[in-house]
Amino acid sequence: MELLVRTWNVFHGNAESPERRSYLRQMIELASHDKPDILCLQEVPLWALRLVGGWSQMQVEAVTTLPTVFPSRLAGWITRRHQGLLRSAIAGQANATLVAPAHALERLDDLAVSGKGQHPRRVHAIRVNGRVVVVNAHLSAEHEQLERTFTFAERWPHVVLAGDLNQRAVGRPGWSAPAPGIDHVVAHGLTISRPTTWSVERRTASGVVLSDHAPVEASVSLEPNGPPG
Repeated sequence: MELLVRTWNVFHGNAESPERRSYLRQMIELASHDKPDILCLQEVPLWALRLVGGWSQMQVEAVTTLPTVFPSRLAGWITRRHQGLLRSAIAGQANATLVAPAHALERLDDLAVSGKGQHPRRVHAIRVNGRVVVVNAHLSAEHEQLERTFTFAERWPHVVLAGDLNQRAVGRPGWSAPAPGIDHVVAHGLTISRPTTWSVERRTASGVVLSDHAPVEASVSLEPNGPPG
């Protein structure tokens, strides 16, 4: 079984230089159009969670990382008055893991990894086809959050960690080599290709560069060769 795993911090649907309008639907459709097996998203506004499945034609599991005091539909209406100014403080945000409909999806567990007084951060895990676990994470730059996330992920023997880890140096014994930026797809107990990062051109639509992050992706399999050096 080989799976294409892609991760993208969608920046609440903003362009790289935030504008008034939202590009979230274009982002979801772009990231899912070639039918990846797993798509890990971060900074998804809560109002959009009910729509993401329809836009992507994928199964969706999500965990709220920053709640909102407003009902999600109202928060979405307020935020869309000026997308570039009104983001997580109004709409809240979530990590969402999308899985292609051909695969069996099982929700496992989630964990708060941020400390007291820190910006709230949660990671969550799903299992695909009863075999491969995927952990979706959006962390702050604190090393302790990264350690808690790896410890959480290492509960399972065949696991992929994907997301915006907010650190470049995330190498860890027994895990595959990270990508050069702060967004990563790494694996433990699996064979994985070297992660690739989308070019600016690939995430540009109608002359607009989507998000201030680029998608990162890798293919993983259960071949018993271990991660590449």
